[in-house]
Amino acid sequence: MKKLTVLGLAGLLVLAFGATGYAQAPKLDFKASGAFWSDTYYMKNTPPYHATAGIYRVVPTALTSTAAGLNRVYSYLDTRAHLRFDAIMGKELSGTFLFEIDSTRWGAASNATANMREAGNFGSWTTDRTAVEVKNIYIDVGLPYFGIPVPMTVRVGAQPLGIRPGFFLYSDGMGIQGGINIAPVSIIPYYYKALEGVDYTADDVDIYGLQAIAKISTFTIGGYGIYYAMNTYPFQVTTAAVPAVAPGVFPQTMGTYRANMWWLGFYADGKAGPVNINFDFVYDKGKVKERDTAGVDDVKYSGWATRAKIDYPWEKFNFGVVGMYATGADAKKTSATGLPGSATTTGVNSTKVGSYVVPPGSEMAPINSESVVAYSIWAGASGGCGVLETSNYNSLSRGGFGGSWFAKLYGSASVTPWYKVTFQGLYIGDTTKNGNTWGTAVKTGSTTLLRDDKDIGIEFDLINDISIYKNLTFSFAGGVMWAGDAMDIYTGGTNRSPNNPWAIRTRLQYLF
Repeated sequence: MKKLTVLGLAGLLVLAFGATGYAQAPKLDFKASGAFWSDTYYMKNTPPYHATAGIYRVVPTALTSTAAGLNRVYSYLDTRAHLRFDAIMGKELSGTFLFEIDSTRWGAASNATANMREAGNFGSWTTDRTAVEVKNIYIDVGLPYFGIPVPMTVRVGAQPLGIRPGFFLYSDGMGIQGGINIAPVSIIPYYYKALEGVDYTADDVDIYGLQAIAKISTFTIGGYGIYYAMNTYPFQVTTAAVPAVAPGVFPQTMGTYRANMWWLGFYADGKAGPVNINFDFVYDKGKVKERDTAGVDDVKYSGWATRAKIDYPWEKFNFGVVGMYATGADAKKTSATGLPGSATTTGVNSTKVGSYVVPPGSEMAPINSESVVAYSIWAGASGGCGVLETSNYNSLSRGGFGGSWFAKLYGSASVTPWYKVTFQGLYIGDTTKNGNTWGTAVKTGSTTLLRDDKDIGIEFDLINDISIYKNLTFSFAGGVMWAGDAMDIYTGGTNRSPNNPWAIRTRLQYLF
């Protein structure tokens, strides 16, 4: 099967590029664009990447690494820049280079090693770091008809894999993405190579997908299906449990499990009378199984999430409502990692993950920007800072929504041509069973049985956007969340209620 996949893709590339080999080359049009943004963070009980290890935060010891920062103020600055070059040879051919430069902390300590890898460390004192990251390199080709009278395109190289990024999936990687336009329907097939292990062994990770988009009246309707065939899972680990092998034969940092996961989704964006409507639904299903040891039960995955948003614009105002629900796991059946053979809080092996999960590497958590405190806003060089956020680049994870639901009301006003203010309020609930999505409180008289609460909290935010120049904006946001019982944690031998989380953020952004 692996050979057939490689040969088929090779044939597609030969067909795509060979047919245009004798076309007259048009004049090269070279364009540059990019962005620069710098953020400040000042917050309490919303540490960045809080407890990102694992799929699910229910184990009391999961808070050990961050307990020292409990009820303390975090503050830092970060910076990110993008520089994009497009080499365009007419409508049929273009090539894109996208570079990224990060400073995850101003004043970061140098982590120079023998190979001088210092990605994300541009902010070190004296700068001069090897911090330029190659994010994307790909070409776009318009295909000849080959007897099929519809426009077709293909994109090849290191490129984004984005499907409803703030709700489901955004990653970057090597792949092939097509485009077939059969008006009014556009069809987008996907193939990506997430991991290549030993060339002669089926231990790699392949991603296959298909999306269809149609314009119907005032609505854009879309549906998608995507399949992750993970013969190695997690993608990369640092555990001593990985069997030792001869150097160069099999990377000793690869996971020892297999996983097969499906995601099926539907969305609609459009205008109905005076209101704008956005709707999303996605369902995940699959399993993770032990690849080397017999007799270990598989862990089955099955979850879903949905979100609906309605906006009512009126003159210089906009009023809106958002509702989101994502299934949670059952702590009696789900471990912190969701791996076969791993123990739940009751001591039995994990068998099921009912939480909504996103694919490994999906950055939907810091992208969604649903609020300032509970969910992430303005993803920067250091990711987001939402209380509920969890990101895992090597394994399945809850993303930003799994195990929670919320109802949000908001209103904004364009006070002047250069100033916009937004006020919003959210009620946030917990959908986890026999435990809490974020909190780790235990039942009275126990040190392991988790308490099951439903109230994460109530949050209020104020967001200000100021247009200094046409391409330069400054944003200032503040929010506070009154923590509910589901935020209580078990630490120091007792349940504790953390101080109400809050965050103050600023962003200076230049687009060119």
